[in-house]
Amino acid sequence: GVRQVGKTWLVRHLAKTAGLQLVELNFEYRPQYASAFESNDPKQILLELGASLNTSIDPEKSLLFLDEIQAQPQILAKLRWFAELYPQLPVIAAGSLLEFALKDHEFSMPVGRIQYMYLEPLTFEEFLLAKKKNALYEYLVAYKWGTKISELLHQQLMEEFKEYIIIGGMPDVVSSWVKEADLNKINQKHHDLLATYRDDFSKYKGKLDSSRLEDVMTYVPRGLSEKFVYTKVNSSAGSESIKQALHLLGLARICHLVYCTSANGLPLGSEIKEKYFKVIFLDVGLCSTLLGLSLHRIKTLHDVELVNDGGIAEQVVGQLLRSLFQAYEDPKLYYWQRTEKGASEVDYVIQHDSTIVPIEVKAGSTGSLKSLHTFMNLKQYKRACRINAAYPSQTPVQHKLSTGEEVAYQLFSLPFYLLGQLNRLLEDEGSPG
Repeated sequence: GVRQVGKTWLVRHLAKTAGLQLVELNFEYRPQYASAFESNDPKQILLELGASLNTSIDPEKSLLFLDEIQAQPQILAKLRWFAELYPQLPVIAAGSLLEFALKDHEFSMPVGRIQYMYLEPLTFEEFLLAKKKNALYEYLVAYKWGTKISELLHQQLMEEFKEYIIIGGMPDVVSSWVKEADLNKINQKHHDLLATYRDDFSKYKGKLDSSRLEDVMTYVPRGLSEKFVYTKVNSSAGSESIKQALHLLGLARICHLVYCTSANGLPLGSEIKEKYFKVIFLDVGLCSTLLGLSLHRIKTLHDVELVNDGGIAEQVVGQLLRSLFQAYEDPKLYYWQRTEKGASEVDYVIQHDSTIVPIEVKAGSTGSLKSLHTFMNLKQYKRACRINAAYPSQTPVQHKLSTGEEVAYQLFSLPFYLLGQLNRLLEDEGSPG
């Protein structure tokens, strides 16, 4: 996970709730810890660590936490011996820039003996829980098709979602908002986080001019919802350097690529058009700060019609779609675009069980579905989804295209605040709302 997304807190919380002794090693703060792992014998390693930390490490009652392991990535190879010889000892390694650190590793990874877990920013539901809005959270996770949402509740949930757009899901930022509700402090914390990511650019030294990384990081929020074009980032810089910068920011999980797929079948990634892709940022709150958005401005808008043609709505939907993946899956997002015979584009295309479901994002409560109609006619899928600011509904669509052809499908329409329940609601079609 990206820096400051909550990895360390989660591991500490796990040890506390499980009643385990936490043996925490931070390889960025104390790189000398690495010398204790020169042996392949876990027993010897634990003896050395215990002596150094002045404690006795009982494998049955402890949790070994290797934090900031990207600073000493070769230690990952030692996890094999812990898995084989000390299976009773839980060992967790965490780090930012981990994919970057492992890109050119020369050691043998313990394949099949470690499990990867990917951490994303807080979801909207987690944002509500952090604010102690437990009743709203319970309402969302229990919502069923056909349940009538009152105007009072709909407006309240939309207000909360607009707040989430500005605050975002970075844990320390949300914590500050819950405790103090000071927008100036939120703005400062966002800028501090962005500065932290910029400071990490020095770790790419020798691979790329850091100014190219800065160019990409500042462009992405402005170019949301658009096909990524290298020359738009910096017309005076070479496309290859921008391409490399984007690749490195992807490895660092600061930016996420959304590839264009033909969407003719599964897996979606088997038919991508590598030259066509969009890019979203790691967190909508950081995006909002880079774009200079204010909570007051958003809350006075009837719909989520914010900036750059609803690009921020596409950002938050993409971010929340990533959180719908299982923790052990590295999230991948796709969209569909037709360049021939008139341009058409569907914002996201997802796999649900063994089917493909297109998703249209509409910043307001209404909007044309021309591209979606075209997609559904070409692919002959039975279900599509729209995310917008309106009430939830299921609608059978029958539409005549300009070609005279007729297209028919079921449209699932969900307000932004129910996006986290998408998988469940697609399974439980129930009664139309």
